Amino acid sequence: MRLRETAVTSPDAVRLLTEYFESRELGFPTNQGAYKVTFPPPEHFVPPAGVFVVIDSDEGVPVGCGGIRRIAASELGLVRYEVKHVWVEPEYRGHGWAAALMADLEARASAFGADEVVLDTNASLEAAARLYARSGYRPIEPYNDNPNATNWYAKTL
Repeated sequence: MRLRETAVTSPDAVRLLTEYFESRELGFPTNQGAYKVTFPPPEHFVPPAGVFVVIDSDEGVPVGCGGIRRIAASELGLVRYEVKHVWVEPEYRGHGWAAALMADLEARASAFGADEVVLDTNASLEAAARLYARSGYRPIEPYNDNPNATNWYAKTL
């Protein structure tokens, strides 16, 4: 597999984000209401404000994505970047590609000057929570009002 930077508006990114959002809509817990789809603003994913990355399979097929974007500093003044839209197509899961993507995004955030990386997720995404725990993320209090999120995490870089 290969990780490559791309515009969040590129055809590969749009296709993968559409798959991600469709998957979340289908799997969103009904007791939490409807999943709110929000395509990311392109300017949030342009270095050094952020970056968007696509995973290409060994055959060169785009099969996953994710990004980081700078958000407001923490209450302690830490420079924060937020991980967004980490997705690997189901048939390509189980190879460690999401973990490799997370490590790449964290390294890019660090290179941009981040002290901390944060993310939000939904408790229904149990595999994602396991990935975040293995990657060194710890639960934190909510830092945003994302209507799709039930859990928030941070990692010091």
